[in-house]
Amino acid sequence: MRFNTITFLSDYGLDDEFVGVVHSVIRSVAPEVRVIDLAHNISPHDVRAGGLALARSVQYMAPGVVLAVVDPGVGTHRRPVAIEVADGEAYLVGPDNGLLAPAVAMVGGATAAVVLDNTDYHLERFDPSVPSTFDGRDVFAPVAARFCLGVPLTELGTVIDPALLLPGLLPVSEPDGDGGLKAEVLWIDRFGNAQLNVDPVDIADWPTTISVTGGRLPRNAVRVATFGDIGTGGVGLLVDSYGLLALAVDRGSAAAELQLAEGDELTLRPVEGGTVAGQTSPVSLTAKRDGADSPSGGGGAHGSGGGRSGPSRTRPDDDFGQ
Repeated sequence: MRFNTITFLSDYGLDDEFVGVVHSVIRSVAPEVRVIDLAHNISPHDVRAGGLALARSVQYMAPGVVLAVVDPGVGTHRRPVAIEVADGEAYLVGPDNGLLAPAVAMVGGATAAVVLDNTDYHLERFDPSVPSTFDGRDVFAPVAARFCLGVPLTELGTVIDPALLLPGLLPVSEPDGDGGLKAEVLWIDRFGNAQLNVDPVDIADWPTTISVTGGRLPRNAVRVATFGDIGTGGVGLLVDSYGLLALAVDRGSAAAELQLAEGDELTLRPVEGGTVAGQTSPVSLTAKRDGADSPSGGGGAHGSGGGRSGPSRTRPDDDFGQ
């Protein structure tokens, strides 16, 4: 056995049998392999959200194989692939639709890749002439298990140039030309903390109070170190557990308070001399998506601090699939 761990992410949810079936296929091929369920409640078909989750997590994953399936194009011309990173220290298995690209970039790029077209290593199906609509079960799970058993990459399919893999786009913050910073909400966790695509270094010389334009409740946010520093009724801007800036409310949901959704565009601007938490400011709305549902959440969550380790700030050529 080459690896004993598969880390599994999908948009399958937990209401149906999909996740359990994938577990069972892996166990039938490689009984000694442990499967770690990273996340299965990625919004259906949301390739971008799945890619960001992988990018946030990849440096903390146990050595082994990453199996990721957010695959709205299953059965179409999109390719099933396996990607080698770090000269064979780990492999990522999933659809070539941009899902794997952010995680691959975070660990230094691909060193080899194949299209998974050798059906000898796929699950035998009742009618192989009909395209699979469940490649997580029929292709990706058995291939991931066989990596753990030591089957070489080149046995599993046709070798391709890693440069031909579909890249993904991770938005980067940029100056707005008026002393502010254009940002985007990358992720809203279950507690309502809104992670931004902003490195703390970008606002290192700004004052304590920062105006946030966007959402339905324009507010000033105060830079803090912990959730407890925010104070009742205030909005804080802190460094989250992945090293990026996040809007937060102590024991509450910043997403609900500011009516934010993932993908919303915001503008941050320094407020000279302002230090009062929760102070309102006369700013206009610049929400990226009209009519987006507003998430809500529970109490505070992640700790702060740590070196920056969030999504890559480079901009590849293409966007995520969906």
